Amino acid sequence: MTVEAISDTIHRLKLDGQEIVLVGTAHVSQNSVEEVRNIIETENPDRICIELDSSRLKTKTDKADWENMDIRKVFKEGRGFFLLANTALASFQKRMGAQTGINPGEEILSAASIAKEKDIPLSLCDRDIQTTFKRAWAKSSLWNKCKLLATLISAAFSNEKISESELEELKKQDTLQAMMNEMAKELPMVKEVLIDERDQYLGRSIFEAEGTKKVAVIGAGHTNGVISTIEKLSENKSTPELESLTQIPKGAPVGKILSYVIPLLIVALLVYGFATSGWSQGLRLFLLWIAVNCGCTFIATLFSLAHPLNILACTVTAPFFALNPALGVGMLGGILEATLRKPKVHDFESINDDASKFTNWYRNRILHALLVLLLSSVGSMFGTLVAFPVLLSRM
Repeated sequence: MTVEAISDTIHRLKLDGQEIVLVGTAHVSQNSVEEVRNIIETENPDRICIELDSSRLKTKTDKADWENMDIRKVFKEGRGFFLLANTALASFQKRMGAQTGINPGEEILSAASIAKEKDIPLSLCDRDIQTTFKRAWAKSSLWNKCKLLATLISAAFSNEKISESELEELKKQDTLQAMMNEMAKELPMVKEVLIDERDQYLGRSIFEAEGTKKVAVIGAGHTNGVISTIEKLSENKSTPELESLTQIPKGAPVGKILSYVIPLLIVALLVYGFATSGWSQGLRLFLLWIAVNCGCTFIATLFSLAHPLNILACTVTAPFFALNPALGVGMLGGILEATLRKPKVHDFESINDDASKFTNWYRNRILHALLVLLLSSVGSMFGTLVAFPVLLSRM
């Protein structure tokens, strides 16, 4: 393979049987939009490859998709965290766009639009963002999962302004990658998933896409990694298959074991209390367990300003959900909140704008349901952790 640098951001890759013009764009630069159109018209490729997956393309082009989303179904399927991740990403992108005056990813969408306009086959070459988050989640320890959540929430709520030097650096990468880089700093154990794997996935997808002359539009921050991957593929060197990069690995067993062990220990303590100290002492321990778990859950859901009926339901059921690892009071809280305060059209339309300000999470009904899900889960979990040593001390 030979690599010709046409400019600082454009490279021509010549391989046996195909030619790839790699356009590394600055996702917050108007010049990139014009550059993409010019290179496509000049090169006249038989295929255009872009750094998007089908779900993100649909999100960017089909606003009605938000309106048709059944938020309760999302919670029932256990995808609340990933909705939170997508919301944080959208908020991060919106904030970057507001500070730079450019809609992030506009040049990628322009490439897709040109492909449709000129009837050129289009390949979506990026890995689904949900898969990236799921792989990062699965490879994280319990502590790193907490840090991942904290980083996502911080990205969503932060109002920090970027400096001129940071702006120039941002122009060398896309907003998704910028967010991934921030998470990689906090979570070095999953850097490979957040950064390296995306380069490998993009490179292989572009390399394997049909066509003999392709124009690939990607964020400039991916250029070196994509070129390196394509070079290895052209030399038949070992690189991960697309299938292996999309498989969700089994998480560390410690977290799953703890999710069963702690409830079993709670039950064991209660049974032991009944068996050794009599019915009266056993009942006191049982009521103490109920009081601690209910109290923590009540405080958390009260802070979330959930619907009064939802606060009552979460508080009453929390101790029983806590003893069943397959269930969670957060799921109940999210579903009930979305049922009692059904999201309206404007909640879907303004979700990206609202997500950047914490107070808006109480006003926007979709974000509010997510907040209730998160806080009720944390409250019950904290209650379980607190209750265990309290019960042990009363034995």
